[in-house]
Amino acid sequence: MKSVSSRWSLVSLIVSVLIFARCFCVEAQQRAKIPRIGFLDSSTFSGNAGFLEAFWQEMRKLGWIEGKNIAIAYRFAENKGTERVNELASDLVRLHVDLIVASGAGPSVAAKKLTTVIPIVMANASDPVGAGLVTSLARPGGNVTGVASLSPELNTKRLEILKDTLPKLSRVGFLSARVGIADDLQLKELRPAARSLKLTLEEMETQADPTNLERTLQIAKEKQVGAFMMQPNRQFFAERKRIVVLADKYQLPAIYSQKEYIDEGGLMSYGTDFPDSYRRVAYYVDRILKGTKPADLPVEQAAKTEFIINLKTAKEIGLIIPVRVLERANQVIK
Repeated sequence: MKSVSSRWSLVSLIVSVLIFARCFCVEAQQRAKIPRIGFLDSSTFSGNAGFLEAFWQEMRKLGWIEGKNIAIAYRFAENKGTERVNELASDLVRLHVDLIVASGAGPSVAAKKLTTVIPIVMANASDPVGAGLVTSLARPGGNVTGVASLSPELNTKRLEILKDTLPKLSRVGFLSARVGIADDLQLKELRPAARSLKLTLEEMETQADPTNLERTLQIAKEKQVGAFMMQPNRQFFAERKRIVVLADKYQLPAIYSQKEYIDEGGLMSYGTDFPDSYRRVAYYVDRILKGTKPADLPVEQAAKTEFIINLKTAKEIGLIIPVRVLERANQVIK
């Protein structure tokens, strides 16, 4: 009897050890499995550094620490166009990430074409309804939500500011990279606005590289363009310092879409506070990772805009900014 009892005790011990080991392994696997998000952008890592820092600052406030309880797979197309963005979007889908943060309309569209399951959070996507990303802002209706920019409306406002700043202005250059549906939507709004202001809109398609940018602004000067503005996109933003330098070289007044151009010496900017928008993107990521469906999260429109004037640059190019324009600025750099 003792022998049988001992054997049963040994068997029980072995079974207990195996059950404990299995539970320990399962628990360890559960602890090891942390959410992984993908970040998809058409430009460069360096061009996004400030925005990513704002995003992670907010994520940390919400309790998410990169490398500890959340992982991220960055994918930057390095300004190589739509085809490259599509390839990187496919890569993220193959990785089965838990969520994709897509910077702008182009990357958002690329991701949406590939998955209806993985949640997609837009960061500053222009006209997401017109781009077919969501059914409506209030009721997205699918796997996409996030923060929308006001690019078409703000482009019209920038045009008005240029006209008020340069009353004799007759020809305005509009630099476009023609990288996606957002470009067409912006021009659709901008063309009639230019006509109503009695301005000729010189549409200038270019690529965001040194040679093409310089040649484009040189042509603008030859065509007697009096000032220029640009399609707000990630490619141009990554080359903002070079663009500002070229605008100064060819003595062309310009209004930009983001204050970061002013940090590089640009003349004027009117647009959304992008770091603030990326902080809002963190809110969406947090909610979705905690179980909320994208379809139940209304799309936000970036509400915080800023108008900044750099009088130092105005003086360098011999431009006098009218008082009525200066009075409308949120910030004047002297």
